[in-house]
Amino acid sequence: MTDIRDDRRALFDCLESASTQGQFFARVAEHVDWSVLGTHPLAGRYRSKQEFTEHTFARLAGVLREGAELGVENVFVDGDTTIVELRATSTTNEGAAFANRYCWVCRFEDDLIVEVRAYLDSMMVAYTVLRNELA
Repeated sequence: MTDIRDDRRALFDCLESASTQGQFFARVAEHVDWSVLGTHPLAGRYRSKQEFTEHTFARLAGVLREGAELGVENVFVDGDTTIVELRATSTTNEGAAFANRYCWVCRFEDDLIVEVRAYLDSMMVAYTVLRNELA
């Protein structure tokens, strides 16, 4: 039997590449409640997987050469809550490193993510999105 922490680590590892991100999003509930905290162009409360991905990952795909690529640094599991620390390994269209850090607090129901509170460097996101969308 797979340890729950190992399972969750493997799930979040799928965020490292656009080619495996679909495996991650397959375990996100269609009606997820996803809050991206901060005061930047991607901030907001999204009430579905589609709304979240359209306003965040799809928008980042336009300003990052390979889209959002996130590497796992730490995973903490307590009951139905998983906290994951991530780092961006992406490059902007200008060729600059997008070295953002994230902390996602995720609530699971069974094997699906149903709620997320995402914390990140608001200034880095604002600068990257606005500068590269204008270019």
